[in-house]
Amino acid sequence: MSSESPLASLRAAAEAVRQQLQVNAFDAAAVQRLSDLIEVQRPAIQPADREGVVMALGCFLGQCMVDTYQGEWAAGPDGSTGVGLAGRLFFNPFFLVSEQLKKGLEQSVSTFFASIPQRLATPQQRKSWIK
Repeated sequence: MSSESPLASLRAAAEAVRQQLQVNAFDAAAVQRLSDLIEVQRPAIQPADREGVVMALGCFLGQCMVDTYQGEWAAGPDGSTGVGLAGRLFFNPFFLVSEQLKKGLEQSVSTFFASIPQRLATPQQRKSWIK
């Protein structure tokens, strides 16, 4: 059993992918490189390898969100691991990678990543059923 913290494991996995992609930072350019890689690799990823690929690439995408948008790794309301932003948004980078693997560029991680500033700028709407 590893004594490494979950956060350290996430960061280590992200760093391994960063080195594989040969990018210098966890930024928008790196996410574009990730999206391109997903598109190239989609047809070749075997079902048995899919979970490991999603985990590794999701760690990288999540770390890009953390570094670029001052997010933090967190547990979601459903217990999933993801990235919290501005104390009010939560995104699951593993789901986002999985969706691009399944559906292609219509669910591009780079398009999602580019949408984050707008999401952060949009005031949170109060639910109509809350008084």
